[in-house]
Amino acid sequence: MENNHQPDPATVDEALTRKFLLDYPREAALKIEAMDAQTVADILARQPVYVLLPAWKYLLSSAAADILVLLPREHIARLLAELPPQETVRMLGQLEEEQRQQLLEVLDAPVRDELATLMTYPEDSAGRLMDTRTLAFHGEMTVAETLKILRKTKLKTARGLFLVDAEGRLSAKVHLQDIATSEPQTTLAKLAQPVTAAVPSSAGRDEISELFDKYQLFDLPVLDIDQRLLGIINHASLVQVSQEDMSSDVLAMVGASRQERALSSPLFAVQKRMPWLQINLITAFLAASVVGIFENTIASFTALAVLLPVVAGQSGNAGAQALAVTMRGLALREITIRHWFRVMFKEMRVGLMNGLAIAVTCGIGVFLWSQSLGLVLIICLAMVVAMVTAGFAGAVVPIILVRMGQDPAQAASIILTTVTDIVGFFAFLGIATLLSGML
Repeated sequence: MENNHQPDPATVDEALTRKFLLDYPREAALKIEAMDAQTVADILARQPVYVLLPAWKYLLSSAAADILVLLPREHIARLLAELPPQETVRMLGQLEEEQRQQLLEVLDAPVRDELATLMTYPEDSAGRLMDTRTLAFHGEMTVAETLKILRKTKLKTARGLFLVDAEGRLSAKVHLQDIATSEPQTTLAKLAQPVTAAVPSSAGRDEISELFDKYQLFDLPVLDIDQRLLGIINHASLVQVSQEDMSSDVLAMVGASRQERALSSPLFAVQKRMPWLQINLITAFLAASVVGIFENTIASFTALAVLLPVVAGQSGNAGAQALAVTMRGLALREITIRHWFRVMFKEMRVGLMNGLAIAVTCGIGVFLWSQSLGLVLIICLAMVVAMVTAGFAGAVVPIILVRMGQDPAQAASIILTTVTDIVGFFAFLGIATLLSGML
């Protein structure tokens, strides 16, 4: 009896697909990347997970992530658990935070904790600053295929695209301008240029900033220990973080907490501000003790008491200007502690020139008020000394704090105020004591 039983076409398709995925994983990955994610997910959902694993490691992280979220829950759990952890981290990095958490919830606690640890980076490291939702491309992709992907993803922040080899390692870069002006069938490999610089995920912000400045970069790739692309640091993002740090430094410089906001509770504000107000009170008494040394001089010439705040106020403002410029230079990596002498010498010269100009203006005002040339000479000399010292302190104090491993924003302002007050009072009253015969 003749057997007319025909095999099920669906079964044949699944068998052929299985053989293709197992025997030719690299070629399968290229085919998968060129197809619609939903179509691919429907096909792969009918295959056992062990069949998917060989081809999965060749997939670009962005394509793998798009497909992963469309697979059945059982496939997702098996894939995330059985893929090498670093590959899983790169793939999860392509997803939004909410999607990422939903996928991690399907895993057993030990696997979930391991992946969470791998996705956590130190503060101010490249891993914390990078954008993981970035696209990578293969050199054999054409310009037409690349533009189709870019239009689909609507990627607006990139100025260049990074190419990876068959193992996912960073290999080259292509500028968008070259893509836009090339023929549709031109491969990206023909447009590729060497990658100027790259950093590991553990790199600090100092190293990152130096690379951006040295090579005039717009973006910087971040790599894992296998030289595979983890993400991109955009120059605009780095500048934004620096600006946020500078704004928090402004709060710290006046003794307010970096965490305090305009609508924070009064109790929270008091808890954060009170310790620094107490410290400032102690330094104020220290400055007042200097005035006490010259009590007899002030008692003999009461005009000195009237002019004393003028010298202290001007030196305080001059010091604050020098401090702000130095702090900004440190924050933006324009200077390092190696530049301390140049910064100090510059601020002292600025203090001298400003001091001479302010001394002339102040001297004219004091003469019109007191008609005393002796008092004019005293306040002019004191003003120059105080403002030169203020420039010196404003430049040196934050650099010394950085050298000591301390946060300059947290204590520099209080130290500066103490120095300018003490020097201003001592210079004015000391000179007045020495030249008391002219009063």
